[in-house]
Amino acid sequence: MLDDRKLDVLKAIVTDYVSSKEPVGSKALVERHGLRVSPATVRNDMAVLEEEGYITHPHTSAGRIPTDKGYRLFVDRIATVKPLSAPERRAILSFMNGAVDLDDIVARTVRLLAQITHQVAIMQYPVASSATIRHLELVSLSTDRVLIVLITSSGTVEQRILEIPGHTQDWVASVKRRLNQLLVGLTHAEASDTLPGFLDELGPESRPAATTVAAGLLEILADDPSARVVVAGVPNLAGFGAAFETSIRPVLEALEEQVVLLRLLGEATASGSEGLTVRIGTENTDENFRSTSLVASTYGDDGGRAGLGVVGPTRMDYPSTMAAVRAIARYVGRFLSEG
Repeated sequence: MLDDRKLDVLKAIVTDYVSSKEPVGSKALVERHGLRVSPATVRNDMAVLEEEGYITHPHTSAGRIPTDKGYRLFVDRIATVKPLSAPERRAILSFMNGAVDLDDIVARTVRLLAQITHQVAIMQYPVASSATIRHLELVSLSTDRVLIVLITSSGTVEQRILEIPGHTQDWVASVKRRLNQLLVGLTHAEASDTLPGFLDELGPESRPAATTVAAGLLEILADDPSARVVVAGVPNLAGFGAAFETSIRPVLEALEEQVVLLRLLGEATASGSEGLTVRIGTENTDENFRSTSLVASTYGDDGGRAGLGVVGPTRMDYPSTMAAVRAIARYVGRFLSEG
């Protein structure tokens, strides 16, 4: 068990290394952090911290850098996550209030999170198991093609172009009117169960074209938006210096894999305290992310929760990043519930 002085030394090493990106020496710690002990005492404390695996020294440098274990202890010792400043909160609200639909909310959220943290932001689409159908639109694009648009109560807008040769405007209007009568207010699952009955209402001459519409609808209804992850800020990875370059390629490749990102968010948010979780280096189960840290949070309500967070090097500003992720998760959750 480390005493308070050694914990202060570790905190100072983490703070200085995150800021300077350079190994930290004992003299610099004493001068910058007012530790009220001699550099020799700090060197002894650093030797203990290194022996315990909390810090290490790269190559022949006299300075020390934190290990994953050191970052973990530092994060665990953060008593409270600092709140965002009033200007930061106003900026978030102003940015989010301009959103026009769910796609825009998600796009704005990840872009804002990447800008605030200077990391890579990732966000799972909200789970919408309780969402209902708000409106269905059918639009004749040509004599052979019809556009189907489905709008849900959660703000999602899905569309498909269907090949329906020889349809008429009257037929399109009639099918649209009947489908809205049958489906508005139903969940995706309820609507899927209702569509066979719609086909049974039709005569033989209308059924083939209507079956095409029903098939397109079923395809939309079966599509799970929560299986999609949006990413922003990937260029931020390039700003972390040569130490990160050796492992940046597998991280970039993994960021393109939706299944990998869903699993990463799912594992991180499954056991997070108050919705906020930090996974550091080798704590990430996916090998491609073991040179990174993930700060993630859940957002949403009992009707459905999803995850968002940031990925960056283990040398990140954990207090500020944790504050930003927690605050934006709360804002987007509130924004969605009010919408």
